[in-house]
Amino acid sequence: MLTREMVISKMWRTLSRLVQSSSRSRRHINPSARDMLQRLKTSTGLYPNLSLHTSNSVHNAEPRSTLDIIKTRISAAGPLTVSEYMSTVLTNPAMGYYMKKDVFGKQGDFITSPEISQMFGELLAVWIIHEWTQMGSPTPFQLVELGPGRGTLADDILRVFNQLSKIPEGALSLHLVEISPKLSSMQAEKLTNGGTADDINSTRGKDDDVRGNPYRSSSSKTGVSIHWYDALSKVPRGKCTCYIAHEFLDALPIHKFQRTDSGWREVLVDTNDDGPGELRFVLSAGSTPSSTVLIRPDEKRNHVEVSPQSGIVVEELSDRISNDGGMALVVDYGHTGDKEDTLRGFKEHRLHDILDDPGTADLTADVDFSYLEHTTGEEVSTFGPVPQGQFLQILGIQERLKMLLHQASPDQQTDLVSGYRMLVDPAQMGERFKMWAMFPHRTDNYIPAGFPP
Repeated sequence: MLTREMVISKMWRTLSRLVQSSSRSRRHINPSARDMLQRLKTSTGLYPNLSLHTSNSVHNAEPRSTLDIIKTRISAAGPLTVSEYMSTVLTNPAMGYYMKKDVFGKQGDFITSPEISQMFGELLAVWIIHEWTQMGSPTPFQLVELGPGRGTLADDILRVFNQLSKIPEGALSLHLVEISPKLSSMQAEKLTNGGTADDINSTRGKDDDVRGNPYRSSSSKTGVSIHWYDALSKVPRGKCTCYIAHEFLDALPIHKFQRTDSGWREVLVDTNDDGPGELRFVLSAGSTPSSTVLIRPDEKRNHVEVSPQSGIVVEELSDRISNDGGMALVVDYGHTGDKEDTLRGFKEHRLHDILDDPGTADLTADVDFSYLEHTTGEEVSTFGPVPQGQFLQILGIQERLKMLLHQASPDQQTDLVSGYRMLVDPAQMGERFKMWAMFPHRTDNYIPAGFPP
């Protein structure tokens, strides 16, 4: 009988026929939570659905900058929550950070693991195929990626699926949750041999929000159907699905809270009329709906960050996996409820003041995996978080590296080794990034590959 390690090793031997892709860049580097989310959604209306679009209707004149939008909103309704500020900065339709430009790579503000080395995407593909096989290889099978970036990870996964899986033709489909017009066009070009918006079936219409239709559909280089959606809630249900969220949850808005002698107060963003800079952080005068709902009674920290949108996403994934089958893999930097102030900005691969020149830098906060664990409501089995380096080593990244080095040029060998170290070195991404998975409950105490007992 083949052990798990033997099965994965056999996959790598088959995968050795794959041609190495071009070298890649490097990164600079007591109410239950479910009850809390429901109370927040129903009592404040802050998160009516999973669509990540934000309203831009608070101003009539055409804004000159994201700062103008923020100042107009504050003038009209008072200080913004940090969550509202992040949503406006990152995803406002007019000029949100993610909406209009390529933010990845050497010319952008940060680089992700799939851009560093093809090995990352290949390993995740092998993991997906292995776990899908353990489930009995059900078809049809959906791959769903939340926040697909340039499409690099999806492209690597599809390439490996084409080589290793024995899935029948037409039984595999790819579904991308992406709200950025710029990034969805880049993904289409990457995944469809240079396709553009002009030669891809663009299906977006005024009734899509009601019907849940994809706003774009196409076929990959290997013939896999691809569909784009602006919300997870619109991705088809009823089929076995693997959900991938790689560096997705860290970009979702957070609420920030501070413990005071008078109780919990929410951190807000206000205009700054007296000091340097256009904006400043202030504390709410009293409790807010969010501080009342989101802070757990047993909280020990003095500064807390909570991302209700992340919780809603995980709650939706839990329900889908529990009822439809499949799995989810979250890859992100994060902690288990012990860190406090993690919100930060990145611009041109350097730390950037969060309130300075909003809309020109990425905003990100560490994922609180303990909070996500609570939001699952015990509908699914969870595994991790485990360090990325440990996960990749268990899956055989060293074996894959040796295969690629054998067929690489000297320059490519240098890039491969550098990428390998970046992914697994504890001093780089190996320890900081975590892997966290969700699976349907099983009676045999099954543990997925990559996660130690």
